[in-house]
Amino acid sequence: MSDADIGLIGLAVMGENLVLNMASNGYNVVVYNRTTSKVDEFLAGRAAGKSIAGAHSLEEMCSKLARPRRVMIMVKAGGAVDKVIDGLLPHLDEGDILIDGGNSEFPDSIRRTDDLAARGILFIGTGVSGGEEGALKGPSIMPGGNPAAWPHVKPIFQSIAAKTDAGEPCCEWVGRGGAGHFVKMVHNGIEYGDMQMICETYQMMKDGLGMSNQQMHDVFSKWNDGVLDSYLIEITRDILGYVDEDGNSTVDVILDKAGQKGTGKWTAISALDVGQPLTLIGEAVFARCLSALKEERVSASKVLKGPDSRFDGDPEALVNDLEQALYASKIVSYAQGYQLMRAISDEKDWELNYGAIALMWRGGCIIRSAFLSNIRDAFEKDAGLTNLLLDPFFESAVENAQSAWRRVVATAATLGIPMPAISAALAYFDGYRTERLPANLLQAQRDYFGAHTYERTDRPRGEYFHTNWTGRGGTTASSTYNA
Repeated sequence: MSDADIGLIGLAVMGENLVLNMASNGYNVVVYNRTTSKVDEFLAGRAAGKSIAGAHSLEEMCSKLARPRRVMIMVKAGGAVDKVIDGLLPHLDEGDILIDGGNSEFPDSIRRTDDLAARGILFIGTGVSGGEEGALKGPSIMPGGNPAAWPHVKPIFQSIAAKTDAGEPCCEWVGRGGAGHFVKMVHNGIEYGDMQMICETYQMMKDGLGMSNQQMHDVFSKWNDGVLDSYLIEITRDILGYVDEDGNSTVDVILDKAGQKGTGKWTAISALDVGQPLTLIGEAVFARCLSALKEERVSASKVLKGPDSRFDGDPEALVNDLEQALYASKIVSYAQGYQLMRAISDEKDWELNYGAIALMWRGGCIIRSAFLSNIRDAFEKDAGLTNLLLDPFFESAVENAQSAWRRVVATAATLGIPMPAISAALAYFDGYRTERLPANLLQAQRDYFGAHTYERTDRPRGEYFHTNWTGRGGTTASSTYNA
């Protein structure tokens, strides 16, 4: 094959399936993998008879590409990406395009966009979500980087992307620099939150209500036909209904120790950097950290005692409440995620299109759900919407769910069943709707021990005051700043 449309480096799960997706949409693809035997195996197996060629060196791959060359890199984030880029540069010409489709940190994509532009190379850092099946059949794709590169990859990306029910591709230009990988990072953070909240709901059903896996399977099946209609509810249904060849429920023999690859952590760190209350996703990350302390938890369970975890009320009523609590908490998760996107977008001057982002997440990706259409509608009605909770649709949804949400959190506390993410969602909601929080006392404390000053309600904003609380502190105050 000569003059291939695009090259792809890295034949792991996502890379392989993206290549097959491209080929099935009529594109000629040339592939390379550091372990070159993987190339030969792929060509002899899943790629056999398709418009896919192999290369055993970066030079050979570049020689087989049409100009401008388009090369997609699907390797582990971090130094491995830089190493591949360095290996490619001697074989590229001005105007060629490099695409990082892994889960890179967005500051790395900002750096790569600028560094490569100085060398005449156009860079795109794109989030790709959907897992193995999504990559093969149509993922959500979130490209950002050098705008000059977008016209050259747009036809490929939008043809291989998932489509909404209206036929719209779940792929659109996000913004300059690291915008694409940033939006993918927030997507993954929301994914952390959604998964944790589903798991908390599962634990309440299992430990609080003593429900069987089949009973829970039936509940999640019903929920997937309602307001919670989503990919993660769908796969939870399937997992709870899965029985191995020996008749055992596989979920019951999986060790309760969660792994993570860092994107949830990056989301929480980004929120802290810009002072945004991303509490739900933060709790979801910490829940995984707590799960990892398996041996300590086993020992602690023999020493630390709590209440009887079995619920003695109406089981059906609690299950209905759980659906509403999960729905309301899910709304908060997206509200927090969009708050973070707005803060970073303003800081970086990215001008993110929040409705378009909801569309990109509507199909193909892990967090796809029916109510993303409502998020898109909210931002189409009001592009300057500061918080999803203030949109009439979501305001009404949370109002209708509020009583059930509170009953669930109260029940969990009473039974000693941990619900860190769902509880954090409710605490955020109550904090956000509170006109006066106790931060006045907090500022008084800071001023007392550190002379950090405070503003007053009876004076114009921007004036700062210090009180000599002890009579021994004098009038010297600390400088005012926000870390």
